[in-house]
Amino acid sequence: MMKDTVVFALTANVGLVNEICDYLNIEPGKIAVKHFADGEILVEIGESVRGRKVYVVQSTCNPVTERLMELLICIDALKRASADEINCIIPYYGYARQDRKACPRQPITAKLVANLLEVAGANRVITVDLHATQIQGFFNTPTDDLTAIPMLAQYFRNKDLPCSNLVVVSPDHGGTTRARRMAELLTAPLAIIDKRRPRPNVCEATNVIGDVVGKDCIVVDDICDTGGSLIAACELLKQKGAKDIYVAITHGVFSGNAGEKIENSPIKEMVVTNTIPLSEEFKAKTNKVTSLSIAWMLSKIIEAISNHDSVSAVYSAFEDRKSDER
Repeated sequence: MMKDTVVFALTANVGLVNEICDYLNIEPGKIAVKHFADGEILVEIGESVRGRKVYVVQSTCNPVTERLMELLICIDALKRASADEINCIIPYYGYARQDRKACPRQPITAKLVANLLEVAGANRVITVDLHATQIQGFFNTPTDDLTAIPMLAQYFRNKDLPCSNLVVVSPDHGGTTRARRMAELLTAPLAIIDKRRPRPNVCEATNVIGDVVGKDCIVVDDICDTGGSLIAACELLKQKGAKDIYVAITHGVFSGNAGEKIENSPIKEMVVTNTIPLSEEFKAKTNKVTSLSIAWMLSKIIEAISNHDSVSAVYSAFEDRKSDER
């Protein structure tokens, strides 16, 4: 079945696609993305896709609008080239935090993006740890929201942290389900931080629900953007008597001076995935961040979809496989 499969990389995830294709033992699809002086974008497919199953990998990360337009234009090009099936793998789904009207007269941009992908011609959308899982309902096409939690849990299992002294922490009430899954995989208790967010990118952590005194804590969240919310949570844990503090994040957005904040924080180690590649500028600001590759997981998902097998069965493989550290 894989002989009829081709995987294309747009500008956000070239390295990730190279890894995926290594696992699949295929060559990355030939494609050219051109940005003109006036800001227009042209995507040219460099090989025949007629009657083939196509996978396009593109995180809609910074610069979000350019990444999104590249993806939409690529889908249109593939549809006009008679691709049999267009599968969009969006490891980081930009605009996912605009999933509802928080105030009057606000847009629901996550829904708008879903509409744009469908109108462009996407047959399936594959994401990783959506900020709100309900976003799957914005699509009328098949949608798979994968999770990196089993892979992150495997990493911490390999560190051999004493389970009797370990607590998994959700930095807010909204992330409780995600943190509980990590806690179950690590056989550890769960704690929750009670916080308020008075305005965007500003939060106030007020209390910890659960026992963290003298405990090693793993704070689990889907996104780290400016780092303010996460670091405030970690500082509160320290005030409440926590011992070593680790952080497990799926999407490292790392805007502004997030690297400096992390380096000067009580965080001992932050583990992220490569849904968004780490910039060299960010790496120069902190030595506390470890990046894990999701390439193996995505390669298995592509195999499962192409061969009409179960997608969820892929997660059980992390019980017997060590995580790829980058």
